[in-house]
Amino acid sequence: MKWVQKTFNQLSKEELYKILEVRVSVFVVEQSCPYPEVDGRDNECLHIWLENDGGMAAYCRIVPPAEGESYYSIGRVLVIDEHRGTGLAKALMNRAIHVLKDEWKVKHIWLHGQEHLRHFYASFGFKEVSEVYLEDGIPHVDMLMNV
Repeated sequence: MKWVQKTFNQLSKEELYKILEVRVSVFVVEQSCPYPEVDGRDNECLHIWLENDGGMAAYCRIVPPAEGESYYSIGRVLVIDEHRGTGLAKALMNRAIHVLKDEWKVKHIWLHGQEHLRHFYASFGFKEVSEVYLEDGIPHVDMLMNV
């Protein structure tokens, strides 16, 4: 397995296709949640994934602040089904936090986490900063890490 991180412009067509395929498979099909997965932000993001035998075992993206925002965020965090429970989610989060904290020197990291994962994200130092709310029919909570 090897880590890959690329900006949108560095992605090949095949890599972009695989990213979108995996995200739709997990967030739309598996979670039975029809929502606009292609949100217009991918071209601004750093995409990080763990490659396994030519496939993608885990993925997330680092999203820069949108206009009027001040925090970078980690989003679209996923581990494909056959690799869940193996520690890859923890490794993926550590990788993304390292990029933001140590390479980009950001002071705060934001995420919109699914509620059932809030304790997982809290284990990295994220604190809940919102009440639980529904996003596309799934309970979420906003979380912030001061680094």
